[in-house]
Amino acid sequence: MELRDAWACFFLFYSFWFVTFCEQAGFLSLSCGGRKSFIDSNNISWVPDTNYITTGKTTNITYTDGSVSTNVSARFFSNSRRRKCYRIPMNNATNLVLVRANFVYKNYDGLAVPPTFSVSLGTSIAATVNLSEHDPWTEEFLWMVNKDTLPLCLIAVSDGGSPVISSLEIRPLPRAAYMNAMADFPNKLLRKSYRIDCGYTGDSIRYPLDPFDRIWDSDTRFTPFHATTGFSIQLGFNPSNVMEQPPVTVLQTGRVLARRNTLTYNLPLDEELGDYYIILYFAGILPLFPSFDVFINGDLVKPNYTIMRSEISALYFTRKGITRLSITLKNNTFYPLINAFEVYKMLHIPSEASSTTVSAMQVIQQSTGLDLGWQDDPCSPSPWENVNCQGNLVTSLDLSNINLRSIGPTFGDLLDLKTLDLHNSSLSGEIQNLGSLQRLQILNLSFNQLTSFGAELENLINLRVLDLQNNSLKGTVPESLGELEDLHLLNLENNRLEGPLPQTLNKPTLEIRASGNLCLTFSTTTCDDASSNSTNETPQVTTVPENQHNVHKHHLAIILGAVVGGVTLAFLLLSISLFLYKTKMQHEVASHTSRSDRDMRNWGAARVFSYKEIKLATRNFKEIIGRGSFGPVYLGKLPDGKLVAVKVRSDKSQLGADSFVNEVNILSSIRHQNLVSLEGFCNESKHQILVYEYLPGGSLVDHLYGTKSKKTSLSWVRRLKIAVDAAKGLDYLHNGSEPRIIHRDIKCSNILLDMDMNAKVCDLGLSKQVIHADATHVTTLVKGTAGYLDPEYYSTQQLTERSDVYSFGVVLLELICGREPLSHSGTPDSFNLVLWAKPYLQAGAYEIVDEDIRGTFDPLSMKKASLIAVKSVERDASQRPCIGQVLAELKEAYTIQLRFLEESCQNNN
Repeated sequence: MELRDAWACFFLFYSFWFVTFCEQAGFLSLSCGGRKSFIDSNNISWVPDTNYITTGKTTNITYTDGSVSTNVSARFFSNSRRRKCYRIPMNNATNLVLVRANFVYKNYDGLAVPPTFSVSLGTSIAATVNLSEHDPWTEEFLWMVNKDTLPLCLIAVSDGGSPVISSLEIRPLPRAAYMNAMADFPNKLLRKSYRIDCGYTGDSIRYPLDPFDRIWDSDTRFTPFHATTGFSIQLGFNPSNVMEQPPVTVLQTGRVLARRNTLTYNLPLDEELGDYYIILYFAGILPLFPSFDVFINGDLVKPNYTIMRSEISALYFTRKGITRLSITLKNNTFYPLINAFEVYKMLHIPSEASSTTVSAMQVIQQSTGLDLGWQDDPCSPSPWENVNCQGNLVTSLDLSNINLRSIGPTFGDLLDLKTLDLHNSSLSGEIQNLGSLQRLQILNLSFNQLTSFGAELENLINLRVLDLQNNSLKGTVPESLGELEDLHLLNLENNRLEGPLPQTLNKPTLEIRASGNLCLTFSTTTCDDASSNSTNETPQVTTVPENQHNVHKHHLAIILGAVVGGVTLAFLLLSISLFLYKTKMQHEVASHTSRSDRDMRNWGAARVFSYKEIKLATRNFKEIIGRGSFGPVYLGKLPDGKLVAVKVRSDKSQLGADSFVNEVNILSSIRHQNLVSLEGFCNESKHQILVYEYLPGGSLVDHLYGTKSKKTSLSWVRRLKIAVDAAKGLDYLHNGSEPRIIHRDIKCSNILLDMDMNAKVCDLGLSKQVIHADATHVTTLVKGTAGYLDPEYYSTQQLTERSDVYSFGVVLLELICGREPLSHSGTPDSFNLVLWAKPYLQAGAYEIVDEDIRGTFDPLSMKKASLIAVKSVERDASQRPCIGQVLAELKEAYTIQLRFLEESCQNNN
């Protein structure tokens, strides 16, 4: 018996025991469209898919591949925009899973038109399946799932035919394997391109030889130049030290350089530019220690790499924007050896829509009594029907011709809407629950039975089009509509409105359509007997003449008497109404003030603002000065003349109400000259607003990368001063506050500058307090910004003060190099600032320093700052300095540079 067969027998025995007693450790194998459970030739249990999907039709497909006849079941779906989704239950822990789907057409419908469709995982379009190119077609993905459901969806494309799927497999993988080396690429889904067993020439290897049921293919299609034909040597040591845990049977084969000095694999990739993740596996199965250089696409990525005998190792690489891949091993000592490799395309996972938005829309769907197909995320991987999005924000909703009956309160939670179309949706009564939609630009409520304008339309400060035609609106048009500065079209046709139109609406930029009402005009005189019109047909717009020459004086006296009496009665009723309204408002204000006072005492805030005060301070949110993850920031001016920055919460997925409360709690209890101070807040219904001191210098991002109007050529001494200021703020959070605070989102855009360019750290919405004095970390979901994210925190979910140090180290590298953390310019090796800059700065090679400061710095000052920056971005958190050490080194670098400048001035004089 050959060695491989011996290993196969061993694993088959182990697999039998494993399946019998452990049920294949969480394997789920779905026979799509199948009706019976069965066990296949690999001893894997299969079940029908009926418990995981409720739509689609089933069929059986028989086809011949060579001389082999195959029978499979399949599920297919009609061509529609709706997603057809499998929803696989997962536990709440973050787990890495392998998802493998098989698609078969083989002309099962007799139409001879193979379909094309998209496949999604979560919010990401993971692949496009074109069964006219390959049939069957297999896709395999690796995904870090942190939710209780894994949704895999098939999405029809225009003229693509009916999506079809034959099988779906879910396999758990070692926790954090494959993802550990991707800390600089968060929110990625891996799509398999290659998984190769080097030197193996037989059929594919999978379960039970690989206990995780990965499929390893032979390398016969890519046999490298000048390599052996492959060999097999018994592996006498454990591969578990490699996090991906490649199977023993794969590692005991390999290819070795035969004659010349290079061994190369050339691998075609997708035609479109893509980012790829590459893993190379090496096992010391030969009685020597080969040493060689590793090249990826001709670039030296690992010099003098040595394989130690009886050890297993792996190398990890990422390459951005490539369409081909060559892996080359160049001989240095003995012969290069490679045992296996994997190549994955990295796919971006779009951010989810906020839970508030999703919840609101699901309530709206329930209120319609219809199945609109609104499940999972409304924007990604493709928008729901009736919905349009910008990124992860729902910006357009069309529920026209649906029997809504009323505008429920949940509409007010869709804060990012720019277009809302509810025409012909059986609405009646008052227009309500829309006052919080301050981004709304187009509102169509036509062809309903609405009777009253309500009091909230005046809050729609960005409204451009308001269509209210063909309703039952009565009375006069509110004067407040004229305060909507951007309103360009107001359609009031065919209602029951009368009286003069407010003069605030009489402006050249506004088109008003008013025909079909009792009487609407800008004239101050009354309509000519409009009320005596007894016909059921609604009259067109009435023009009232300025002079009534033909009216008899006697009639005029009677009319004037009636008018005076009516006015007197109306004035009396109005006075009573105003008195009651004022009493009610005083009670509400007192009640609200009482609640606000209680909140203020509980949170310790300096001041609680009302929403009306905020509107007044910002001149109705007129001047926007920035936008962050929490929401837009407006310039405000308090009654005492003090300028403030007013940050208004928007309903985005990253941050929400919890972030607001967190920031108020923390900033209300701390004060430091290098932290942006909180002036107060507003926490009224649907309005969560933070009011900060205003810093006119803008953010560090503006000065490093901003437009010409904002960008400043920062000198090296100024950069060091900014770094020292920011480090002082961080040092206070880590060591000066009780409890300790971890910021969790340190980046250039969260470092603001005052008029004198003093720096202050801002935005503590994501921060975490370390409640227990002896705690070493806080376990929490990974949040932060790509490029600044601590790789150890990313892989372990354990947040520490050293996570802030890593992020601050990236900021220091930006100050030194003058480039952003992640970039798509230059060569692939330079895309990631940390990986690119570290080798240069460690070697004292300062040619990568920002050209704006070259030749102006003291080398010793640059050396101190560079080395502390490099230490701060070590992958191993235990090797990073604390923020106090960083601050001390930066102060020294700053002092050295000041002395250098003084000496330069003296020499020049």
